[in-house]
Amino acid sequence: MSFRQYITQDFTANKDNTKGKVLTLLFRVAGYVSQRKKTKLLFFPYLILYRVFVEWMMGFELPWTTRVGPGLRVYHGQSTVINKATVIGRNCTIRHSTTIGNSKAEGASPVIGNNVEIGSNVCIIGNINIGDNVVIGAGSIVVKSLPSNSVVVGNPAKVLRIVEALIEEEVFS
Repeated sequence: MSFRQYITQDFTANKDNTKGKVLTLLFRVAGYVSQRKKTKLLFFPYLILYRVFVEWMMGFELPWTTRVGPGLRVYHGQSTVINKATVIGRNCTIRHSTTIGNSKAEGASPVIGNNVEIGSNVCIIGNINIGDNVVIGAGSIVVKSLPSNSVVVGNPAKVLRIVEALIEEEVFS
């Protein structure tokens, strides 16, 4: 994957969302330059600027070392904190005021599957796994692993329903 493809891999997901494009572009550039020792030293001022602008100005804490699959969608973004050890799959949506991280210092963080929709004001905490194709309703507190193809809501989050069979068009599109 070329540098241009790498840094713009989230643009389609944020098609009509300029803030989402800017945030994911800055995140991908920081991630790219930090993977190589020489570029990390050369672009150290950019990495500092990333932290100041994205975390302090935009209010979105997303460390460049966080593993995030392509197609990340970010809506609004304010007051969002994601732990650096969190793993996020492909085509995930994160809304504002969301916290994803560990429950104790240096503890394990969540692993989030592909095609996960995370509502606003959601907390996902601890050494848990979120399956693929999960929808987490606004205001939910998730402290236990969630099965794939489920819809969850509440505090603590409870599975509202599990979608057994997906429409063939959705699976292959």
